[in-house]
Amino acid sequence: MTLTLPELSKKMQKIDFCMMITHSGDGTISSRPMSNNGDVDYDGDSYFFSYMETRKVRELTADPTVSLTFTAPPSLLGKPGIFVAVSGRASLIADKAVFEAHWTKDLDRWFKDGIDTPGIVLIKVHADKAEYWDGEENGVISL
Repeated sequence: MTLTLPELSKKMQKIDFCMMITHSGDGTISSRPMSNNGDVDYDGDSYFFSYMETRKVRELTADPTVSLTFTAPPSLLGKPGIFVAVSGRASLIADKAVFEAHWTKDLDRWFKDGIDTPGIVLIKVHADKAEYWDGEENGVISL
């Protein structure tokens, strides 16, 4: 049985962090942990705040192809967690109205002036496909 996107979204609700994988200019792959800041009602788009002057933003500007990997721990009843690999394309958003729609108070820790923080940018990753494995089911959802 293949999961639907809403079913996958429900399984991903408690996953805050993922690994964002980008392509660097020298042909290598770069990875770093990113938080979706509790913005977990997954519809195929993921949002991450960053500073514009970072290696990841330079890499995404040169090549917007990106992969996100999410992992949820096993349940208390011993059922395996879920592994999700998303591949898609990133775009950079500098619109404060969009910042406001995705802002949570916890972000104040990294961005002291909130949505008015100089150099802030929102990375939007639009998924082309999501592959998942949960110990019982596996499949691919094309978006």
